[in-house]
Amino acid sequence: MERSVIVTGGSRGIGRTICLGAAKVGYQVCVNYAHNAEAAGEVISLIQAAGGTAIAVQADMTKEADILRMFETVDRELAPLSALVNNAGIVDKASRVEDMSLERLERMFTTNITGPFLCAREAVKRLSTAHAGKGGVIVNISSVAAKLGSPNEYVDYAASKAAIDTMTMGLAKEVANEGIRVNAVRPGVIYTDIHASGGEPNRVDRVKSMVPMQRGGEAQEIADAVLWLLSDQSSYVTGSLIDVSGGR
Repeated sequence: MERSVIVTGGSRGIGRTICLGAAKVGYQVCVNYAHNAEAAGEVISLIQAAGGTAIAVQADMTKEADILRMFETVDRELAPLSALVNNAGIVDKASRVEDMSLERLERMFTTNITGPFLCAREAVKRLSTAHAGKGGVIVNISSVAAKLGSPNEYVDYAASKAAIDTMTMGLAKEVANEGIRVNAVRPGVIYTDIHASGGEPNRVDRVKSMVPMQRGGEAQEIADAVLWLLSDQSSYVTGSLIDVSGGR
């Protein structure tokens, strides 16, 4: 059966690895990106070279019109939607709450909360048996920061991911009898370039001593958990928050 998946923020880091893995197990892949068309193109090339099908779709997660256009493009160009991975997210420079600007907070919460909500809304419209869909899976990428709070660094980011955890649990119960499973993966400190965008490219090495396993994680270790949740092997799993964090 032909099926497709949308991976938001799919051009780099964890999202890139998820895209490649999803293609390998037979999904047609929508690689969403905000700005880096070249990186998205590289993911498409790798998938196509391996015999898979993929398209790159630019869409800013803070813009509803972009999100609607992304889903409509998938409707037109790929197999019927079967899964959504809400992976796109941002972090900002380390800061205490007392120093956070309104602009920072609005950007953080719109990207990390509103965007995933809008994507989930559009996915449910297509997947739900109540809308004549055939069911499917939504996987949200949260963070172990949601339970740690990230004091003195990213309380806003941690709060945005806690909102994703709550959305995961609530939406899972809302659509459980409509053929849709909704789960979240909560990464710990992972070797990706999100830390550079937050102004500290070596953050993983700085904090890995706080991890019980004494190391940072790899993007593949997160992708493996996501791919399991997308598969029938997790057919009785919904509303779950899976920590992939080395014990944090």
